[in-house]
Amino acid sequence: MEIASAFKRRGLLYVLSSPSGAGKSTIARKLLDSDDGIALSVSATTRPIRPGEVDGRDYHFVSDDRFQAMVDEGAFLEWAHVFGHRYGTLKGEVLKTIERGRDVLLDIDWQGTQQLKQVDPDIVRVFILPPSMEELERRLRTRGTDSDEVIARRMERAAAEISHWAEYDYVLINNNADKCCELALNILKAERLKAGRRVFLHDFVRQLIG
Repeated sequence: MEIASAFKRRGLLYVLSSPSGAGKSTIARKLLDSDDGIALSVSATTRPIRPGEVDGRDYHFVSDDRFQAMVDEGAFLEWAHVFGHRYGTLKGEVLKTIERGRDVLLDIDWQGTQQLKQVDPDIVRVFILPPSMEELERRLRTRGTDSDEVIARRMERAAAEISHWAEYDYVLINNNADKCCELALNILKAERLKAGRRVFLHDFVRQLIG
């Protein structure tokens, strides 16, 4: 038995959720930079592309009609309406990655996480909380991309999203992005080592003890 092939495993789905402005995207980028064994799932969306974004890298930007056709085709593991637009996780891309033994990072909200749990139970769910609602609003305003009306809507939605924190496996408070990322990375490493996910151990132990 070759060690390299014997230790192969199926990748896991690693979900990060948080209200807008809690630092989820920053932590996701840091996590991807820190670990080569995890890849970002690029979602499809109906929202317009923003300056600096690249189609296929940040999102797959599609029309409403195309998105609906993809829903009808069963192309998504999950999808949801967010602020008037639709977002969906592409089933084909995710399954191809995890079958190759690489983990997939999903930046999705609680609605998508609930759907995903019904489709594939082998997921790790991490919710990121802001240190306070005042700090959350400050971060949203610091972006300089949203009007007062949009920020007010985001704050209203944030309270509703945070109410779902207990549905997650882990909850982190983002007082410091570097420390929060370190904790998120430690969670990923520990989850990879769980016996139930290391299916190769059955054959390995049988050979080990004869």
